[in-house]
Amino acid sequence: MLSNAKISIRFFDDKEVRAIWDEKNARWWFNVVDVVAVLNEQNDYTKANNYWRWLKRKFVKEQNQLVSAAHGFKFIAPDGKKRLADTLDSNGIITLAKHFPNNKAMKFLDWFTYSDNTIDGQSKKKAYTLFESNLINEIEIGTAKGLQQIHAYLFGGLYDFAGQIRQKNISKGGFKFAAAQFLDNTLKQIEQMPENTFEEIANKYVEMNIAHPFMEGNGRSTRIWLDLIFKKRLKKCVDWSKIGKKDYLNAMVTSAVNSAAIKNLLKNALTDEINSRDMFMKGVDYSYYYEED
Repeated sequence: MLSNAKISIRFFDDKEVRAIWDEKNARWWFNVVDVVAVLNEQNDYTKANNYWRWLKRKFVKEQNQLVSAAHGFKFIAPDGKKRLADTLDSNGIITLAKHFPNNKAMKFLDWFTYSDNTIDGQSKKKAYTLFESNLINEIEIGTAKGLQQIHAYLFGGLYDFAGQIRQKNISKGGFKFAAAQFLDNTLKQIEQMPENTFEEIANKYVEMNIAHPFMEGNGRSTRIWLDLIFKKRLKKCVDWSKIGKKDYLNAMVTSAVNSAAIKNLLKNALTDEINSRDMFMKGVDYSYYYEED
């Protein structure tokens, strides 16, 4: 078991695939039962675990070296306790999928092989390093400049407009975000909004979402921006893993006219683990998951 290990959660067809970072060997180790559950389209962890045990015996009989390549690391089990689980590195997971006794592995392999090479994949890696970089302590809290700093860090080298306020009008699902010609003034007004209570901070977050100051990457940047405000003002942050993707997206859609739903979700997910690396990393994982189609 790695002490103070960095856990990553990735999502394939809305199912978690957890991984743990091995600093010594500079590689990710992926939870095999999570992958088996994905490949079998199975929601029952116990059944997925039993299937993996059967599959291990099958591989051993076939003299497949995959089982010997597995390492044990502790993950949170369904009962809430940390338990030892088999893991494989990237090459091992690819081998497992190729030898999996059904025809469902191709889509998974496409996702697993290429997901980290996308703009989101590269940006997500930057988001991970943000927690341990000095920049996170230099970001202005609650200002448009602070949000621009976050966006520039996450998307620098990926978008040519990283950190730049948009000059064009944008819309999503028929909803028009703040008009570009008035955006500078809109952002100044949002900056001046108070942020001393939960209610005030949530209101400021909703207004910044309506402003949507960048061409892309607004949600991922603004959720970090929100957490920094909560951390400074309330000594809290959001445990995003407690907010489901569908619930979050629906609440944000309605927040422009009624912010009760998003406020309720945020309030129930607040935690005082503001200095926890795992909490930040998990928040990044879920934040990027919200943006997946």
